[in-house]
Amino acid sequence: MPRTIVLGASPNPNRASWVAVKKLLAKGEEVIALGRRPGQIEGLVIQTQWPKPELLHPVETVTLYLNPSVQASYCDYILAIAPRRIIFNPGTENPELAALARAQGIEPITACALVMLSLDQY
Repeated sequence: MPRTIVLGASPNPNRASWVAVKKLLAKGEEVIALGRRPGQIEGLVIQTQWPKPELLHPVETVTLYLNPSVQASYCDYILAIAPRRIIFNPGTENPELAALARAQGIEPITACALVMLSLDQY
């Protein structure tokens, strides 16, 4: 089963990351929610102590809900996860991280995960 990591998961139901986790779970995806604030989404615990990247393998997708200024401190972590692709949701676009990902064979995608899910293009 494909595994998705939602970076920047929020316990706030008004946030796109919350909706994304909920929709991914509804589609039967295996989801790991990593965030800065504790909480739950549909019973899934948002992990605030992020596990070592090697403990997360294999990962199909990392979908980002962290703005680029925050991503800088997690760049090495994101790349160490070594997903097949990284989805840069609106407001998370980061050409530098995308270039680093591409250099490591990780496909950067600038898109909205919620739209992709609603169109069955995830």
